[in-house]
Amino acid sequence: MTIWWLLYPLLGAVTGFFAGLLGIGGGAVMVPLLVVLFAAQGLGGDEIMHMALGTSMATILFTAIASVRAHHRHRAVEWRIVAAITPGILLGTLLGARLASQVSSTALAFLFVVFILYVAAQMIVGFNPRASRSMPGAWGTALAGVGIGAFSCLVAIGGGMLSVPFMLWCNVRAQHAIGTSAAIGFPIALGGTAGYMVNGWQNPALPPYSIGFVYLPAVAGMVVASMLTAPMGATLTHRLPVNRLRQIFAAVLLLLAFSMLRKLV
Repeated sequence: MTIWWLLYPLLGAVTGFFAGLLGIGGGAVMVPLLVVLFAAQGLGGDEIMHMALGTSMATILFTAIASVRAHHRHRAVEWRIVAAITPGILLGTLLGARLASQVSSTALAFLFVVFILYVAAQMIVGFNPRASRSMPGAWGTALAGVGIGAFSCLVAIGGGMLSVPFMLWCNVRAQHAIGTSAAIGFPIALGGTAGYMVNGWQNPALPPYSIGFVYLPAVAGMVVASMLTAPMGATLTHRLPVNRLRQIFAAVLLLLAFSMLRKLV
């Protein structure tokens, strides 16, 4: 074991808390911090961003379980939406992981940063999609799942930044949208993890203890801590105003995005 491995539980505790708080899966916080940790250890080489994305996806698998259990206890998960969107989600994540393997770490990093800045700006100005329609039918929901799954896999998020606005637009209550997004995070992470494992299989640039682009020591360290803190965040979701939650998280996103930009430069 190296001293670096001791930092992964701390990172897991932070990301698990935000996963439960906002139903985001934690990837928005996890990816930039993983890039910093991997770079400091000299891990990943030209595939450092791919490894951060794959490792984040694998961790979200476990974070989503802990988070969704807490939201389910509050009866905030619309399981019919989860069932309808999952087939599209799985297809989209596999396509997203394949696309990610074909582009450079720099391109993926800039895509991640631009997306985070866009989302943070929306949160700061308090933008909410107007509830102007109901949820589409089975095919429409599955098609939305393809888009949400593919893009979520490219930026390694649990889907909350896409699925929550989509459900709000479709007239789903805010707390239910967050809880359902946490449940949708599991198939996103499942398909994304499988995709990053397969597409990084036997890559010689990856460090020991890796399966494809998934770095197992980081996953192991983050999972335990994140599963402990995710229920704490989920509980606070039902006690704090949604707008305040967005503003707090937007500040965190901006800080991490600029940190990653500084690292890239």
